[in-house]
Amino acid sequence: MTSGPAFPTAVPAATVIVFRRCPSGGPAELLMLERAGNMRFAGGAAVFPGGRVDPADHELAATLPHGLDPHDAASRIAGIRETLEESGLAVGLKGEVSAERAMAARQMLLERGALAPVLEAFGWSPDFAALEPWARWCPNWERAFDTRFYLADLGTGAVQVTVDDTEHSHLFWSSAANALDMAQRGEISVIFPTRRNLERLAQFDDFASARDFARQFPQRTISPVRVQIDGVTHLTIPEDLGYPVTSEAMSTVKRG
Repeated sequence: MTSGPAFPTAVPAATVIVFRRCPSGGPAELLMLERAGNMRFAGGAAVFPGGRVDPADHELAATLPHGLDPHDAASRIAGIRETLEESGLAVGLKGEVSAERAMAARQMLLERGALAPVLEAFGWSPDFAALEPWARWCPNWERAFDTRFYLADLGTGAVQVTVDDTEHSHLFWSSAANALDMAQRGEISVIFPTRRNLERLAQFDDFASARDFARQFPQRTISPVRVQIDGVTHLTIPEDLGYPVTSEAMSTVKRG
């Protein structure tokens, strides 16, 4: 992954696409959260868990062995922290993890506001390798989110998830293809980056296939651009990074 913000004013952020095996044996399901309608960014939209990278994430990363670019390491910690905070789901952690311990850790995280004291209290440490780089997106405008996307595999572990109702209205598990169908029917709203990534994810039935596919491509920052196609303005992304759909008419694009 490339180091530092993609643009001078970009706000570093991290998103984790959490996979779980489908209980009925179908394609893997992904954890999605529907953001509260009053949120400034992507209000009312269905998104993956995540948020901005805090200074405390950098401070924690600097104390740990990882062999990663410092910005990548801090982003992985932010993804672990935000996923725990927003859903109560503990991913990317080494140590004894259960649904009950994860919920207790989430409460402590909400009270303390940083991951480091939670790790110390529960005897956990970040498992950096458990988060697989998937993509990096950053629109080229002032104060845009420079978001690194990671994949994480929950497998079939027992979980207990509840939404953080300060920022989200509810959460749900869905295959990528089903989430796209829900968006088509108007049951959920998805912004341009989420839709493109769901289309990319829908090509695979399980975590391993998506992970192996992602490793075939460089982690170039994707900055959508507007182009004219047959007299219609489209928002486009590069065609060589494994996305099956790379263009959408601006008249239908939903943006954060």
